[in-house]
Amino acid sequence: MTGGVRITAPGAPQDGLDARLVVERGAFRLDVSLSVAPGEVVALLGPNGAGKTTALRALAGLTPLTDGHLRLDGAALEGTPAESRPVGVVFQDYLLFPHLTALDNVAFGPRCQGASKAQARARAAEWLDRMGLAAHAGAKPRKLSGGQAQRVALARALATRPRLLLLDEPLAALDARTRLEVRAQLRRHLAEFEAVAVLVTHDPLDAMVLADRLVVVEHGEVVQEGAPSHIARHPRTDYIAQLVGLNLYRGEADGHTVRLDTGPALTTTEDLTGPVFVAFPPSAVTLYREPPAGSSARNHWRCEVAGLETHGDQIRAALTGELPLAADLTTVAAAELDLHPGAEVWAAVKATQTHAYPV
Repeated sequence: MTGGVRITAPGAPQDGLDARLVVERGAFRLDVSLSVAPGEVVALLGPNGAGKTTALRALAGLTPLTDGHLRLDGAALEGTPAESRPVGVVFQDYLLFPHLTALDNVAFGPRCQGASKAQARARAAEWLDRMGLAAHAGAKPRKLSGGQAQRVALARALATRPRLLLLDEPLAALDARTRLEVRAQLRRHLAEFEAVAVLVTHDPLDAMVLADRLVVVEHGEVVQEGAPSHIARHPRTDYIAQLVGLNLYRGEADGHTVRLDTGPALTTTEDLTGPVFVAFPPSAVTLYREPPAGSSARNHWRCEVAGLETHGDQIRAALTGELPLAADLTTVAAAELDLHPGAEVWAAVKATQTHAYPV
């Protein structure tokens, strides 16, 4: 992971995680394979109901496998009770014991592993210090801020010296400002973690910032995996394209022309043959109220504004018509074009701003 150097203790297991998680629940079937090396952070990303949390619960031993296998550092974990697995979990709502101090919350895991009270508290104090929370050791959860509670939960998980760290939407309960700060801190701690870390999230920014590799799950199956930068540039499903903010289409390429499966043809800079995806950002789309006769864009289509919404400091227009797409423009441009639902416009995209790649 960039931004940190991991030091693995001599003699530490090097096998990492090797799993095929098959879980059947009624009509839903999860079938996800994961291979994660020690020191690697993998994010499971997907829409609600995709199976991310089911996969995490299966890794933790909270949901039994219907089929498949689960090996950690070469040892089979199928059938091993959750409390006996070398796994640490940070839950979405942290699940800190409300009646215990931060110190005793962190010490709880080592105590369960057989450490004496003094040993467990010493280890807990060390972890709270590493998290910058030494001054809050005596505070109970209700006295902690959201960011502090998240770090206590992470310290509690790490104090057991797990070989697999599971994080379930670890930043979801934080407000936007706290989330930014805690995300940076969590990235640093994960960079120093020398075992396997699996992060479950639906937030693309959390995934892009924290993970070395993304595994995208839809309908219980892996639809794409790879480095965040690769997935951001080469989305393979509509869900991923929406996450990374791209218009995505599929079609048949013949040189610089791509005939879309549903819709018109597109001109691209790439010279390809056969099935391809074509993607371009909403910021690449220029809107006109009249046909763009003087435009240098070779791709233009008649569209209708289906909706408008604020997107950061811009306006995002959802367009239907010859080619359904999203376009980003400034508030001033939207006002000058008198955009409103039902307005007819022309959308144009230069070939140089498209990106085509094989299916």
